[in-house]
Amino acid sequence: RRARLGGADYQTAERVNDEELSDAKFHPFWAKAEELGALIFIHPQGTAELTGRLKGSGGLTNVIGNPLETTIALSHLIFEGTLDRFPGLKICAAHGGGYLPSYAARSDAGCTTFPNRCTIALKKKPTEYLRQLYYDSLVFTPEGLRHLIAEVGAGQIVMGTDYPYPWTKTAVDHILATPELSDAERAAILGETAAGLLGIKS
Repeated sequence: RRARLGGADYQTAERVNDEELSDAKFHPFWAKAEELGALIFIHPQGTAELTGRLKGSGGLTNVIGNPLETTIALSHLIFEGTLDRFPGLKICAAHGGGYLPSYAARSDAGCTTFPNRCTIALKKKPTEYLRQLYYDSLVFTPEGLRHLIAEVGAGQIVMGTDYPYPWTKTAVDHILATPELSDAERAAILGETAAGLLGIKS
């Protein structure tokens, strides 16, 4: 662990014992992570509540369920004020952050349309927190990655493979083929951003 070298980085599921990561009982964890400058990687473990609906052909518990769980976890961290309380957190979400970056504007519209449902005062619009988080690049197509970059910024993305699962054998080519990226942005996604987050000096 990097903790032995003065740092620490951790992976967590999207929930702990069916409790959201935004729950107040986890504030000490987030406070320590912020203090240490630790990178926290959130990887979903499936949607137990939807197992019945997602059963059958297609592996939907993974294909639909995993991105959905990430979307829910990140949304709670935003709407429950966790990212306001701990603005220095370094959180990276698997699978490009699930569905959130592709439909985040609905979150802004939801608070405008139904203000009584947004019960915690946030310091900025929900969509603005997207650029406070980090995401892996495992979104499968250059167009998918181009869209993710448009929503969150190239500087918030790191290369992802989901190893040891064989989702992709072309993670590098995927980034190189994404249109409208500068050489500096490609270099950042391919490793420089991750190295900075992990405290690795070249």
